[in-house]
Amino acid sequence: MRKYRCKYDIEFQDLKEIMDFVADKYGDNVGFIYKNEDRTQKIEITYKKFREDLDALGAYLLSKGLKDKKIVVIGPNSYHWLVAYYATVINVGVVVPLDKGLPEEEIINSLIKCKADAIIYDESLDMDFEKIAAEVKKSDVNIEALIPMSDFSQEKMPQLVPLIEEYKSDFKVIDKHAVDIILFTSGTSATAKAAQLTQRNIASTIAAMRKVEPIYEDDVEMILLPLHHAFGNQGVLMFISNGATNVFCSGLKYIQKELKEYGVTAFFCVPLIIESMINKVLKTAEKEGKLEKLETGRKIARALLKVGIDVRRKLFKDVIDGLGGKLRFLISGAAPLDLKILEYCTDFGIMTVQGYGLTETAPTIASESYFYRRAGSVGHAMPGVEVKINNPDEDGIGELYARGPNIMKGYLDDDEANKEVFVNGWFNTGDLARIDKDEYIFLTGRKKNVIVLKNGKNIYPEEIEALIDKIPYVTENVVMGEPEGDDYRLVAHIVYDPEAEATKGRSLEYIQLMADTDIELINKEMPTFKRIKQVYIRTEPFEKTTTQKIKRRTVKAEDALKA
Repeated sequence: MRKYRCKYDIEFQDLKEIMDFVADKYGDNVGFIYKNEDRTQKIEITYKKFREDLDALGAYLLSKGLKDKKIVVIGPNSYHWLVAYYATVINVGVVVPLDKGLPEEEIINSLIKCKADAIIYDESLDMDFEKIAAEVKKSDVNIEALIPMSDFSQEKMPQLVPLIEEYKSDFKVIDKHAVDIILFTSGTSATAKAAQLTQRNIASTIAAMRKVEPIYEDDVEMILLPLHHAFGNQGVLMFISNGATNVFCSGLKYIQKELKEYGVTAFFCVPLIIESMINKVLKTAEKEGKLEKLETGRKIARALLKVGIDVRRKLFKDVIDGLGGKLRFLISGAAPLDLKILEYCTDFGIMTVQGYGLTETAPTIASESYFYRRAGSVGHAMPGVEVKINNPDEDGIGELYARGPNIMKGYLDDDEANKEVFVNGWFNTGDLARIDKDEYIFLTGRKKNVIVLKNGKNIYPEEIEALIDKIPYVTENVVMGEPEGDDYRLVAHIVYDPEAEATKGRSLEYIQLMADTDIELINKEMPTFKRIKQVYIRTEPFEKTTTQKIKRRTVKAEDALKA
């Protein structure tokens, strides 16, 4: 039996149970810290106050006639966003968080698709919601209420508290298996699906993570990921469930300053954030002539660790101090983390694990943990979740199937898509993977990204992309199959850093030749059918989703620089 942090933890059934547990056990803890608009004042909210705010806003929404209605929440990360989300889901109706970065047309399409009844919005958004509601109404979907978040600011919240007694008896009775959350998957309005989730789905993943990941009451989390996204929202709820403090980042340019200011110890993030932090450490060391000393220190730290002596955080105190002084734990998801970056984090004494999941799985299917880590893997299946490889090939690679209490009810109004993903009681993730003898899961790519050649050979582009990523001046890349007659040829789209040592001041012709040469070195290690036939270079980053996944369909040869 695997060793977990907590053998007998709580098996949460719904989100109200989590909020009640936290208010009772950690009520006096500071749950949230955020700054006012001009960043001159910190506002601290205890968990007891948070719980009261959820009921006060819930009562206010019921006074607007919104019981059992679908309520959209849209805006940047904020304390009031969280209050709107959880007040809706535990007291009122169905919550539908939307990405604030969507174009207006896609917001309208999303409102129509989910048949929204109300919108809670942040007034900082440059959007005319009266106009949006009028457009939605043309499709026979009536937006009954538009509620700005200023209606329940901390200044106005005391006016709403008396409504609790009046409407408390009307708070919804939770059915843990009913659809209470609708999350749109990443993509345009034409491709995004609406995943229908239950409170049990979400609560089960929190219960599982509490067994696996070491999050404690005295931890301080910095909220960096968008809250409308399943991974970002789960991260915050995980810290909430442990009574930890959650701080709202004032913006990416303030990360380093606020890591120190708040004494941040841990956070959920995407690889881009970790890679940016570590690369900055390495560039600083190189600039100060300390890179060789740093690398020697890594060797010493590893050697001592093998005999049970851990001096990493003392040896790399300057690095830790540069990252705020208290950072100890990072959970990375949404995309693979570069293994070299992972090694640096480990050597510096910052425990870093990778997790894996989908919007449809609420979201976590698997994760590494304090006890179980294996380079390149996404760890084991979460407690309570089963996984298997469907129709594995000779290398053990096939589609990853999962089942458990975290699996969604299905896509909203999309029978065709539901038939594709639900197979004999299993959920087909669409990801290709293999599982080793110790049950560690290794992802090899998305099935939809696989390039199938005329001779039947399968090429997993992510495998080649990982090799190209090791080229020092490459910041990101995409490998694709470009039509050639009745077959495909492999091409690589590379974004290079014009300020890198190898490229700075160089002509475009020189950089193209250098990229071609470096790709040819990779080609020599590859079987013929996996060799790159053309390299496209560019300096502009690829278009990405809000969780920093590259939108592969938007990568085009015509956008490349011409040497």
